[in-house]
Parts: sequence; structure tokens; C-alpha cells
Amino acid sequence: MGNTPSSHKISAQDRAILDMKNQRDKLHQYQKRIVAVTDRETEIAKRCLARGDKSKALLALRRKKYQESLLAKTDAQLEQLQQLTSDVEYASVQKDVIYGLQQGTKVLKLIHAEIGGIENVEKLMGENEEARAYQREISDMLGGQMSNADEDDVEDELDALEKEVTGIAEQPVPSLPEVPHSSLETGEEEAREQQRKARARARAKEQVSPQVAEPMMA
Repeated sequence: MGNTPSSHKISAQDRAILDMKNQRDKLHQYQKRIVAVTDRETEIAKRCLARGDKSKALLALRRKKYQESLLAKTDAQLEQLQQLTSDVEYASVQKDVIYGLQQGTKVLKLIHAEIGGIENVEKLMGENEEARAYQREISDMLGGQMSNADEDDVEDELDALEKEVTGIAEQPVPSLPEVPHSSLETGEEEAREQQRKARARARAKEQVSPQVAEPMMA
């Protein structure tokens, strides 16, 4: 009887489920802790806007968006892995699960670094050389991580904060002849699309400008 194999041997599927649970628990801990960082970044953006430094305000909000995106993407990935690990044909998706868990570990390390770097948040509004070097480093890093949609969300938040800081309220619209609701929606969507395109062109121009400014070698 003592040589009977244990009926409770942990399978590869059980191990993957446990690893995934550990990652999710860690993610939930990070979600709570990173609030202090993102709240501080919003406050820094407001302070920068109050003193007319829009570029630093934008940088603080871009970093905040990047951190929020890391959390959202990791949460969505873990949700997908949960579905895969419950697959009755686990052997056929095992490689995908292992790869997903490895990627999750990497992203959790990035999130942990963002949480642990709260003292660096203050450098986003610094004026000394060290702070400026850090701001350039963060800006360069974010340039390769954020989509145009992310950048648009950030600029919308910047516009809203600027109105809040300056105390500029929305001006009341005078009464106009009634227009079909669908026509209003179409016009608003076209205006938003034009704004998104203009922002994308401006960002592309900013990325090209430093390269053009470099002197040509003989």
C-alpha cells in the first residue's frame, strides 16, 4: 500500500491555474498601489498647467495612461488565460498558456517598477539637468509604447484639466433651429475625427523634427 502512487499528483494544468491565480492576485495588489502614483501624476499635470508648462503636464498624463494601459492589458490577458486553462483539451493549448504566463510575468515586473518609482514622479516637473534627462528618457520610452488612440485620450484629458485649472467653463450655446439628432452626431464625429488626424500629424511632425535638425556629416 505504501508504494501506491499518489492520486493527488499536480498536473501541468493545475500548475498553470495556480500560476495564473498568483499573477492575478499580484495584479490586484498592484492596481490598488498604483493609484497613489497616478493620482500624483494628475496633480503634477494640474500644477504644470497652472504655471503654463503644458509640455510637462502632457508628459505626466502620458505616463499615467501608459501605466493604466499596462494594468488593463494584463487583466485582459489573464482573463484569456483563464479560459484556456479550463479547456478540456489542455494539452493542445499548453504552449500558449505557458507563453502567456511568461509574458504576464514580464509585464508585472514593469508594473512593479512603475509603482516602486513614485519618487521619480516628482522629476516630471523638475527643472534641473537630472530631471530633464529623466523627462527625455520617459518621453522616448512612451513614444514606442502608446497608440494614436492612447495619445488622443491623453490630449482629451489634458484639455479637460486645462479648463478645470484655468476655470474656463463651457460657453452656453445660443438657441438654434432644431436639427435632426443624427445630423448633429455626424457633425460631432466628423469634428472629432478631424481633431484626431490633426493631432496625429502634429505628433508625426514632432518625431521628425529632431532628425531634420541634426547637422549633416561631411
